[in-house]
Amino acid sequence: MKKIYLIVILFLVLVNVVFARTIKLNNFDQLLKELNNGEIVRVVVHYGNCKLISGNEEKTSPDAIGGMYIGTYEYFAPMSIGNPKGFLAFSHTNLINYGGFIYNYVKFKIYDDNTVKITAQYANPGDFSLEMNENFFSEINNGKNKGAVYFYKQE
Repeated sequence: MKKIYLIVILFLVLVNVVFARTIKLNNFDQLLKELNNGEIVRVVVHYGNCKLISGNEEKTSPDAIGGMYIGTYEYFAPMSIGNPKGFLAFSHTNLINYGGFIYNYVKFKIYDDNTVKITAQYANPGDFSLEMNENFFSEINNGKNKGAVYFYKQE
């Protein structure tokens, strides 16, 4: 009997792995709904297709792609903190070796009109002084626009 249970469990795990798929989220409302339902969501950014502002100057965006899972997040309804638009905020920090160790901090603000602001900063691990500060702007990709920010949930 134990062998049958083991076979059934292994079969179910295999089916889940083989047939697992991701679902693309096309707008702010879908994203917020899935996060509020406890779903695991991943963001993928095509930075080369974003507008880059660094030091109050528009620059050429790097041909780079980055992604991460959304863990901790906060939602602020319109005018809840003086903000005219509702927005979702989340961030992540990694210690990387980029010619020496440095903190790589990225913060996302996803607005209820589907626009996105991504702040990328490098901070010195000794005194937290900023060695890079860049802002990328785009919108959520809905499959019809040129938005460079994609959201996916695992089904």
